[in-house]
Amino acid sequence: MLITRKLEFDAGHRISTHNSQCRHLHGHRYVIEISLSGNIITDEGAPEQGMVMDFSEVKRIAKSVLIDHWDHAFLVYEEDTIVLEFLKTMPDHKTVVLNAQPTAENLAKIAFEVLDQVYQDTYGNHLRLERIRLYETPNCWAEVLRETMRN
Repeated sequence: MLITRKLEFDAGHRISTHNSQCRHLHGHRYVIEISLSGNIITDEGAPEQGMVMDFSEVKRIAKSVLIDHWDHAFLVYEEDTIVLEFLKTMPDHKTVVLNAQPTAENLAKIAFEVLDQVYQDTYGNHLRLERIRLYETPNCWAEVLRETMRN
């Protein structure tokens, strides 16, 4: 069985090496879809009976390990020293330094890597992360599938 939970967050970024508008500081209303596979829990009387995982738990875990860190933050590439130094001048600014350009593709890959271990077999029902889809805009997204992470 496959289940999916959608969450939203706001963040700023720039792609420092890009040749178009994306090289400027800007922000997005990101949408992330987290898809998990697992067996339906059949334990009689269990709170999760009939579920792969409680959707509220999918949300709680994602918020605590990823979303709350990225929401209303500026996502900056560690080699983008001009912006990084500027952000350091702002007291208590919420900045997330990444080891890759904050493209939709890289953010989806990082999100998969962060979330993969926290969902793994949470209920003893072979639960695992299968897919992250990250929308940068309503019409543009990047998707990471478990099988593509091996490459």
